[in-house]
Amino acid sequence: MTTAAIPTASNLKESWLPMIAIALGQALMSFNVASLPVALSGMVHSFNVPPTTVATGIVMYSLAVAAFVMLGGKLTQRFGALHVFRAVVLLFGGAQVLMTFSPTANLMLTAQLLAGLAGAALVPSLVALIANEYHGQQQAAALGALGSARAGAGVLAFLIGGVLGTYIGWRPAFGILIVVSAVVLLLSFKLKPTKSRPEVQIDLFGVLLTAAAITLISFGFNNLNRWGLGLARDAAPFDLLGMSPAPFMIVIGVVLLQAFIVWTRRRTAAGKTPLLALEVVSSPSERAAVYAMFAVVALEGALNFSVPLYIQIIQGRTPIETAIAMMPFNLTVFFTAMLIIKLYDKLTPQQIGRWGFVLCTIALLWLAWVVRNDWSAPVVMIGLIVFGIGQGSLVTLLFNVLVTASPKELAGDVGSLRGTTNNLAAAVGTAFSGALLVGLLSAFILGSLGQHPELKAELQSQIDLDNNITFVSNERLLTALESTNVSPEQIKEAVRINEEARLRALKIGLLIMSALSLLAIFPAGRLPNYKPGEIPANPPLPKPKREEALEGP
Repeated sequence: MTTAAIPTASNLKESWLPMIAIALGQALMSFNVASLPVALSGMVHSFNVPPTTVATGIVMYSLAVAAFVMLGGKLTQRFGALHVFRAVVLLFGGAQVLMTFSPTANLMLTAQLLAGLAGAALVPSLVALIANEYHGQQQAAALGALGSARAGAGVLAFLIGGVLGTYIGWRPAFGILIVVSAVVLLLSFKLKPTKSRPEVQIDLFGVLLTAAAITLISFGFNNLNRWGLGLARDAAPFDLLGMSPAPFMIVIGVVLLQAFIVWTRRRTAAGKTPLLALEVVSSPSERAAVYAMFAVVALEGALNFSVPLYIQIIQGRTPIETAIAMMPFNLTVFFTAMLIIKLYDKLTPQQIGRWGFVLCTIALLWLAWVVRNDWSAPVVMIGLIVFGIGQGSLVTLLFNVLVTASPKELAGDVGSLRGTTNNLAAAVGTAFSGALLVGLLSAFILGSLGQHPELKAELQSQIDLDNNITFVSNERLLTALESTNVSPEQIKEAVRINEEARLRALKIGLLIMSALSLLAIFPAGRLPNYKPGEIPANPPLPKPKREEALEGP
């Protein structure tokens, strides 16, 4: 086992120039998806839609990336990472034109779908470009820079989106991405040429299986609250013997993912190109890295949706106040993702992974305990900072574990796996948090109204409580109630009940998130436990089983 050589200072200075284009490519995607929560109140006002519709935009983007990123990986291999990179940057820029000028919520969702399709090919091309440009310790630093670019774009999205959203509107924040896309396209000519592999086959049936599986899982989670967790609600498009289709979609999606794995093994055994090389998850430590990555990104998605929801919709604050409240978290993720590589020669991945999830769990428990109606309180900032340390260290570490364990030839497959995991996790985390919080809110409000039968009967006769309970500010609730025949005393009581239920739902939601974070410590315990200096610079390609059998023991 060889140790990666450290490049000279002169080579290092020259070699980092192409990283600007690669990092900005990552920043494009991250800025886009991070801007959506900041623009939450602006879009709700512009399109006259509930907050969950904006969450659907996040899900649409993440769904498109997760469903087609494996196809993007194969396109990267077949046509060359550099050609694919340039083509999808153009597509992403076009999607942002539609996003910036979209007059309706449906066109906004379409723009996010197109951006997601571009991201599906952009994600694996970034990893392949890094593998083509950098090696050894320099590659680890480049991967850390890619993680920092993701976090840094999130910081800028909250800052720029917050300022523009408060004083101008939410649209200019997405208009900036049109210009950045053009800059990235120009900078791409600083990258080294990449080889195309025309012999790589596209597994269309595999694409169909993964797209169907991920779509069903994402839509199932996204509609748990609207369609019903058990019994079907009126909003459900259909029912299965009175049951909601949402949980059935999730189950069928998981089954289709298992079918994809079986199909991929058969295709590999037949000597054909699989949609995903299963060698990148052949060891228990690699699979543990995938599980842990899914967990931490899902938790990040849940927190990134919950906090802006509470600040903007419940408290009625401006986007810039949301940006300020989230700034400690985003800055912490940015610096942690960049600096965690300094610990790689002192701590094993297993140790960093365990401590990362311990920090996330402690942070979520702390938030559940201290959160009140003011997210700017210093005690809340402490919780966000601690979570940012855990999340930033985990994302960079887990990505590095996967890239390090695979040869350069499988870099595109590692990128595909990372993209599928990250974006499916983000979609599931966002959808799960929305369904969880609204479900808890509905249960608490209906439970409290049960103690006031006259108020409940009066409201139920004029408002469909079973389908219309959602997160709203006191101002909007008062406006809605004043149009009913409810007495002023009953309106005051209804506002009090709603206010208490919102805070209680948030606290219980954070407790559930902390429990999930605690469970993620178990896969983190199966991460590699190698000592400093033992990481191979370029692992060899796994030998086919038939060849291993011929060689003998």
